[in-house]
This record gives sequence, structure tokens and C-alpha cells, in this order.
Amino acid sequence: MSGEAGIVIVGAGECGARAAVTLRESGYAGPVTLIGDEIHLPYERPPLSKQVLLAETTEAPPAVLSEAGLRERAIQHLAGVPVTAADSASKQVVLADGRALPYDKLLLATGAMPRRLPNVPASPRILYLRTIGDALALRPWIAAGMHVAVLGGGFIGLEVAASARSRGARVTVIEAQERILKRGVPDAVAETVLSVHQGNGVLVACGVSVSGIDADEHGVGIRLGDGTQVTADILVVGIGAQPCIDLAEQAGLALDNGIAVNERLETSVKDIYAAGDCCSFPHPLYGGRRLRLEAWRNAQDQAIIAAANMMGATRGYESVPYFWSDQFDHTLQIVGLVDEGRSVVRRELGDGAFILFHLDDGGRLVAASGIGVGNRIARDMKLSEMLIAKRVAPSCEALAADANLKTLLPRAA
Repeated sequence: MSGEAGIVIVGAGECGARAAVTLRESGYAGPVTLIGDEIHLPYERPPLSKQVLLAETTEAPPAVLSEAGLRERAIQHLAGVPVTAADSASKQVVLADGRALPYDKLLLATGAMPRRLPNVPASPRILYLRTIGDALALRPWIAAGMHVAVLGGGFIGLEVAASARSRGARVTVIEAQERILKRGVPDAVAETVLSVHQGNGVLVACGVSVSGIDADEHGVGIRLGDGTQVTADILVVGIGAQPCIDLAEQAGLALDNGIAVNERLETSVKDIYAAGDCCSFPHPLYGGRRLRLEAWRNAQDQAIIAAANMMGATRGYESVPYFWSDQFDHTLQIVGLVDEGRSVVRRELGDGAFILFHLDDGGRLVAASGIGVGNRIARDMKLSEMLIAKRVAPSCEALAADANLKTLLPRAA
């Protein structure tokens, strides 16, 4: 590396910040520049739909890196300055303010953005949730006396619904699919989530299309395909996310459901890496199947691998996919890929908590999904993750029984 140019990281969220910290913790002594679109310090996004919405006072978002932490690690943080171009020939990035920064290695951790509704006029009563600014704009609306409509029965939509209902708002969730959590969550877990929401007073309408949306200073009207209309004070849209690939596209990088990287998180252009929500990668646990994961754990783990490889390592990314969601007093967790399973074994944990173990045709554990109050499922889900990573093919009897999953792990040589 040329000691002056150093490493530039575009994207100052969880992934980018973690990569910057890992570089320093691993002994990298060259310049590290962390560039973000937002004016804030790097912060965590999972609390935006939960703790931040439920807080009584306006607080700073949970920071990944403080000003002191940046100074101590000699990380230059450029906030509120989008990167408009990356030139791999001259090895530099161009900022919106006209500055050009050279790099030895470049990491794109540009994340994802909410999928927007087409043909809907901009309105302060139609909201999305991705940034701390979005959360603070939404919070005054979720209160007693308000009617909050949520379009989309995925993780974000349901977490917002739970937070809004917890603050006393009336809540209606509208989902076009025949059930909530259609992507990546098995029926039994989704049914339990639905029951929890309905038990807390959330109205959930599935299998209904939206034919039109109107908004004015008085509220939002959502016209459904069956001719009925939902009138609410606000509409929160949670219909998925799409990777931020504009910079990668401009730089001529290969794309495939995001920025395409190899197992070492290298893009198609030398010395440019990508990590987090913005990239797709081959996963060795699932036959090299290309995945793009929008998950906090994935952002952290890929940041660590990318940092190591930018320093000269050749580590492959093989962490087991992990997702979680807190809704009301329940926690849902999924490890692995549910759709890789061909058979299911259920383990009851008491108090309504359970875990589903998903096995492939050869009997190998490829995923586990569970739900329960508080941390009821946490220990078994962690052990399930370890079993998946070790490619264990446990007996169905052992999985269903009330036995310690740790005994199923292979003994160390």
C-alpha cells in the first residue's frame, strides 16, 4: 500500500464503521477515511423501529462510533458529503463538494434504501423508515388518538406496528401476500406473530391489494382492491428495500441483486470491496448460492472480513445468516436459510415458545426458526447456529426431545 492514500470507506453505517474500527484494531496504520451521506455520527439502525420510536424524549441515535472514538483511532469521518463517483483507473473517489480523495483500497458499504411506492405524491403523512430523521418524523404520529396504517407485513412494518400500538395508536397493517412475513419465515412462526399482534389490538388485513392512495392535510386514504377504503392519520410504507448501487454502477462494477462480490468480498474491479446490505455474495454453507442479506449481524461480520482482506488476508465469508425481530414482548429469531429445508422438526420450549429445525434432504440442519417471550429461545438458537456452521446432521428424535443441543455438537479432536 502507498502509505498516503490509505483505505476509503463509503458508507458510515454499522458496516462501514465496524470495518474502520477493525482496521485499527488489526494494526493498520495508514489513513482511514469514513464517508457518509448523513450528518450524524455512525449509528445503529435496528433501534429506530423500536427503542427510538418508543422513547419519550428526543435523543441521539445509538452511536457505533463517538467523536472521541474516531479521534482515538485516527479515523477521518466525512459526514453529510455524498460520494458521486469512483474512478478505479486513477484510484480516487469524488465527493459532491468537488473534492477528490485517493485510495489504495476502497470499501463500498452503501447499504440499502426503502423501496418507494410508485405514482404516489410526496406527503408528510406518507412515511418510510430508514434513518434517524425518518424515525423522529414518525414518532409524533404514533400516539393515543392516532390511526396508523402500515403498508407491508414484513419485519419493519410489524415492528413499527408494535411500537405504534404500544404507544396507544390504532394500527391497521395491510399486506398484499396471503400472510405476513412471507419471505424467509415459516408459516407456524408467522401465525404466532399474527396472533401476538391481534392479541394486542392490531388489525391485520392480508391478501389485499392497494388500488390508490390519496393524502392531504387531514389524513391518508388507502383504496383497496376490494373497493373498501382505510382512512388513517398517516401511512407508514414498509414494502422492502433495494441495495444502493448507483456508485457501483457508475464505477462499472458487476451487479447481481446488489454489488456482486466473491467469497472474499472483492468486487469485479481490483482493490474495490463491498460489504453489508449493498452486496450479494456466494455462501459456502448453501452450495455457493448467491445471497444478499439485510441484517445487522451480516453487516458486522462482513465488515470484519472485508477489513482483514483489505490488509492482505484471503478470508472467505461463511457466517451463518442470522435475523431477529422484537415485537411486543416476543422475540423472533432465524438462523440459516429456511427455504433450504425439506423437512421440519418442532421443539416445544414451554410458555408458547418453540423452535423449528429445518433439515435438507440429507438430514443436515440448514436453518432454525423460533419465537418466544423475552429470551426464551436465545440459548437453543445460538446452539442451532453452531450446529448449522458445523454442518451437523442430527437425529430428529434428538432435536424434538428436551435435550441439550450442545451434546449434538461434534467433539473437538
